[in-house]
Amino acid sequence: MIKNLMRGFSALALALIPVLAPAPPAQAAEVATLADAVGRLPVALESREGYQRTSFKHWNTGLDPADGCHTRNEVLLAEAIEQPDVAPGCRITGGRWLSYYDGQFVTDAGGLDIDHMVPLAEAWDSGASAWTPARREAYANDQHAETSLVAVTARTNRSKADQDPAQWLPPAAEAHCRYLTEWVATKLRWQLAADTDEIEALKVFANGPCEGVAVVYTPAP
Repeated sequence: MIKNLMRGFSALALALIPVLAPAPPAQAAEVATLADAVGRLPVALESREGYQRTSFKHWNTGLDPADGCHTRNEVLLAEAIEQPDVAPGCRITGGRWLSYYDGQFVTDAGGLDIDHMVPLAEAWDSGASAWTPARREAYANDQHAETSLVAVTARTNRSKADQDPAQWLPPAAEAHCRYLTEWVATKLRWQLAADTDEIEALKVFANGPCEGVAVVYTPAP
């Protein structure tokens, strides 16, 4: 009798244990030359109709909500070449950064902007207008790809504004190939389109000074 009751309790306990679905496999990184990667970009007309910057919630609590740092400060800490001091409330002092757009070293975090490699307005034009708010938030705070967010001098970020490579390139010529591969990687990661002027500008570099340079990206979930 007791044994039967124990078997019953054991069966009930097992039935109450939730069955956890296996975690989805991690996406594999894709690698292509810049020319091949440009060829993978869907070509489409762009429309800014309905765009508002507030459609992309940022900055959020970042990768670690317990560290008290929002996305901006987490990126600053990740990209520092000399680590700053971090006070309560994630107040950052000291430290040193290299703004690769213009080759400038910066020792005051207040002089840096966190640039969205593909600006929010450009992302909207290129397909993000059809996304859910949650996906737009994930895009605007994407720290899962090193190319998505980059700490650069405020003046270069504001000079770039929402322009694509047909309209703007970093002032440091030696940064062009890196910048273009990161631009294309970000568009491919998020399945964003490009317009014809953008494609043609990218091809000039892909078939010229940046020929053979690799683009590495991981599709976003």
